[in-house]
Amino acid sequence: MLFETIIIILIGTLLHFTYELSNHNKVVALFSAVNESTWEHIKIGLTATFIYSFVDGALLGTNENYFIAKFISLLCIIIIIPLLFYTYKSFTKKSILVVDIIIFCISIIVSQQCFKYILNLDKLPFYLSYLSVIGIFAIFAFYMVATLMPIKNEIFKDPISHKYGIKGHTEIDLHHHKH
Repeated sequence: MLFETIIIILIGTLLHFTYELSNHNKVVALFSAVNESTWEHIKIGLTATFIYSFVDGALLGTNENYFIAKFISLLCIIIIIPLLFYTYKSFTKKSILVVDIIIFCISIIVSQQCFKYILNLDKLPFYLSYLSVIGIFAIFAFYMVATLMPIKNEIFKDPISHKYGIKGHTEIDLHHHKH
């Protein structure tokens, strides 16, 4: 799972920059970070995991627990990033880029470990697979819609522009911004 974890982290890191590199393409925006909000960092973890699903689905998709494992792995990212980010930020009162990067990596590591653990369990009830497929589609649909019509709360707010979604994107020097 180390190789898969590294690949997902690398894809997620690349997705942090693809919206800017695409000259603000709206299709690319659905899958890439469009601002510096916590949600957009969750989204790039989810997108990277979805992209890697083409590989692990081909290799492991016959495992009866595959969809349950995938759903739980996605939930790990959704829970871990804001939990760790807002916990440390409550003490520091500011974001620290290196800590944010470590949090992203931890979320992917835990996500992949949960994925592996569930794959190796005895066969879980079929209804859990069915519910997991619905959950996977719901997550996928929600995170694309949330880019275009973000919820107006702290997790979706860009800390630099104080705006939401694509409107929260700022033209910033990536070497000098506060993360």
